[in-house]
Amino acid sequence: MNAATHRKDLMKALRANAHRHDLWSVWSDFVAMAAIALSNTVDLRQRDEREAEYLRIVGRYRADEVERFAHALGALQLCFHTGGHDDVLGSVFMELELGNKWAGQFFTPYHLCQAMAAMTLQDARQRIDRDGFITVLDPATGGGAMLIAAAEYLAQQDIAVPLSMHATAQDIDAKAARMTYVQLSLLGVPAVVVTGNTLTLEERERWYTPAHVMFGWSQRLSRRHQPDEEHPIPITTEPEAAREPVQFGLFEEQCAA
Repeated sequence: MNAATHRKDLMKALRANAHRHDLWSVWSDFVAMAAIALSNTVDLRQRDEREAEYLRIVGRYRADEVERFAHALGALQLCFHTGGHDDVLGSVFMELELGNKWAGQFFTPYHLCQAMAAMTLQDARQRIDRDGFITVLDPATGGGAMLIAAAEYLAQQDIAVPLSMHATAQDIDAKAARMTYVQLSLLGVPAVVVTGNTLTLEERERWYTPAHVMFGWSQRLSRRHQPDEEHPIPITTEPEAAREPVQFGLFEEQCAA
């Protein structure tokens, strides 16, 4: 079976659960439960709070409907396993015609994100050789397509993404942030995903992908700003601005007028 078949299975499972529930609620609950299930494998500090939210959501569904949610998550994982990097949730969101429910928001086609990543990350290997890794930031992440495209571009250059790229994603909408978290988690991208307003520095939720935790990225990021004898920071004569995170977001989130 190919990625397109698994994608159809994902949509079929969600539509089946919409027989008794509004499709928008089914989508929101699926994304929330998937994010919580992935987070609770690695983030012990927030496990109890998130598990309580999971139980509140799952309590609204029958056993067969809960099983379909599990099938949908499996189908999503198989989409990535067979098809590689892609904004699966963003494209499914649009195909299910849920955009009108989200104040007219739509997700940028993935091929545009690929083009943007290729233009922005042309010097990625040099930066990784110099600093050990690069950081990328999308302050209006939507479903995470731009960061997925960044990870795909590095992988195509034979760069090990879990060790060489760290992503920070933020979105004011919790559903969008959780979509990003689920996709980056399943793709093995180290990332911190924040729900909050980028302009006002508001933060309501923070999600750490499994790859962030397993590959010790909190410590690696901290050492960049706190040099010591064991882990020296590479000395550079370049201006500090050249070492700032690569920033995306030009195309990722757009709203209809």
